[in-house]
Amino acid sequence: MTRPDIQLPSFDPVCPMSSFPIRIGGKWTAMIVLSLENSPQRFGVLRRHLRPVSAKVLAETLVSMERDGLVCRRPVGASDDQGVEYELTPLGRSLLGVIEHVRGWALEHLSELDGARAAFDAESGARSA
Repeated sequence: MTRPDIQLPSFDPVCPMSSFPIRIGGKWTAMIVLSLENSPQRFGVLRRHLRPVSAKVLAETLVSMERDGLVCRRPVGASDDQGVEYELTPLGRSLLGVIEHVRGWALEHLSELDGARAAFDAESGARSA
């Protein structure tokens, strides 16, 4: 059940993870995994904390994650009419360590990554001119 006292991370629209070259599943999978780390969440709660992602893309990503066995979707209350929540499966939880490792790498190498991209873009622009 969703715990109101759990504070989910809010992801900044310019979060480095959104442009990071290492992806686990789809573009938003790692952020969803982190959002579900402490407790199951309803779609609307996930949507508020993942502001940069559209509702359509969030729904598609959750379906894909469910298909991959990373999350399970279950009704809240007696029927689907009362809503559903998403929870990490043991397989989904196994990604937490991987994501933490990748985040550490990102913090250490983000300036190099940005520099390489800027150099490439500048050279590509010069080539096409």
